[in-house]
Amino acid sequence: MKGLILSGGKGTRLYPLTFTSAKQLIPVANKPVLFRVIESIRDAGITDIGIVVGDTAEEIKRAVGRGGRWGVNITYIPQDAPLGLAHAVKISEDFLGDDRFVMFLGDNVIQGGISPLIAQFAESDYNSQIVLTRVEQPEQYGVAVLDDNNRIVKLIEKPKEPPSDLALVGIYMFDANIFKAVNAIKPSWRGELEITDAIQWLVENEYNVYPYVHRGWWIDTGRPGEMLEANSLVLEELTPKIEGYVDRDSEVDSRVTVEKGAEIINSVVRGPAIIGKDTRLVNAYVGPFTSISHHCLLENAEISRSIVLENSQIRNINRRIEDSLIGRNVVLHRSPIRPRAYKFVLGDHSHVGLLGEGGE
Repeated sequence: MKGLILSGGKGTRLYPLTFTSAKQLIPVANKPVLFRVIESIRDAGITDIGIVVGDTAEEIKRAVGRGGRWGVNITYIPQDAPLGLAHAVKISEDFLGDDRFVMFLGDNVIQGGISPLIAQFAESDYNSQIVLTRVEQPEQYGVAVLDDNNRIVKLIEKPKEPPSDLALVGIYMFDANIFKAVNAIKPSWRGELEITDAIQWLVENEYNVYPYVHRGWWIDTGRPGEMLEANSLVLEELTPKIEGYVDRDSEVDSRVTVEKGAEIINSVVRGPAIIGKDTRLVNAYVGPFTSISHHCLLENAEISRSIVLENSQIRNINRRIEDSLIGRNVVLHRSPIRPRAYKFVLGDHSHVGLLGEGGE
């Protein structure tokens, strides 16, 4: 089998972070989401992986390389414009050939990996298997309808009156018959070739299309709130370890990872949390569900349930920062007038002076 990761798209829902960076490279628990997808496919025994790339192709190539660090072979497949998921499949035919494959959206995070799905599909005569999960608001997703034999009979995109609560997750299994489908369908009103239309074509032409109902959590990290939620869930799954330096005046609980070269001085860190390589905390508080990337500085400041990307500094802030995404190379410090509350989504290279009063 082969793997196909879709890593194009502009990530507009994560602006301003994605003005200067591919959305798939924003980290959760200090590891880019795209790396987690590659590892999930690798752990399922697949080593030949294609990545469909768009405007951020060069950045993704620099970050991922040829795949050697994961023991996989990476092939890059350029997509000139985001013309739909089925279009991404269509342009990948030369790479995929006649092999069965798993298609995985590069900004999705899923609990437990995909090994059980790969095993089930490999042992079956299915032409396609679609990962579904039960959701509370199915009208916001593509929804599947199943028959009495547990086959998918219909897919509906964001229905006003959902016929089920089974939503498409963004992980799909196909054999080579999918190329008949993507070549038969027409663009939707959005001008895109929709993967739901391609799957519906398979169903209507009597191919075997079955569901795989995922029981754990799943997050599409397309928005800031979803990114923070994914970060929280992944942090809870980490095996904590202390590889950096923690002085005797600091308090670091048992659910915290401190990476090599990090220094924690007269600070408190409550887990689950991760402090990246060569990051320095001085007179600081880091609360639960927080990821601080590498080469950062947090001094005389407090933060919780947030993500701070590499090479950023937060200094002399007299109120706690919460529920925030802070980009790369950001400098956040205090200026002279009293603040009320802080909540941020800061893009790379931001420089924010917070107003204070009377030295507070």
